[in-house]
Amino acid sequence: MGDGIESAVHSFAAALQIAKDNELDLVEIVPNADPPVCRVVDYKKFLYEQKKKQKEMKAKATKIVVKEVRFGPNTDEHDFNFKLNHARKFLQEGSKVKAFVFFKGRSILFKEKGEILLLKFASELEEWGKVENMPELEGKRMIIYISPKKKK
Repeated sequence: MGDGIESAVHSFAAALQIAKDNELDLVEIVPNADPPVCRVVDYKKFLYEQKKKQKEMKAKATKIVVKEVRFGPNTDEHDFNFKLNHARKFLQEGSKVKAFVFFKGRSILFKEKGEILLLKFASELEEWGKVENMPELEGKRMIIYISPKKKK
């Protein structure tokens, strides 16, 4: 039931009386249970511990950062290698990489070039990351996501 109070099934009135006798509060923990689970605790201390747990969980949660790399359908070898090195660094830092080919005007006719470019990009980064999905065309962009491999 609470600090120094044994767990037992009590009526609401009895539980409220136990809380008053100990100069504590009756706090409902699991309202959906049958009967509802309550605890006799100091409410301010209870709220403080809840906030502390939430803060701790938030600190432990991993934050996913997505870095973008943009190509044109006619990106040449030097630019490709330059962007490849940046993507490699991003993956080593633990960030996801979103690579996309942006088609302007009539260059959308060369969708195959964009797909080949992205697949080449993914195969070059195979050592550092894994492809989440194959290249997809969304409007004027062909996008591929690469997530970092887990460090051993």
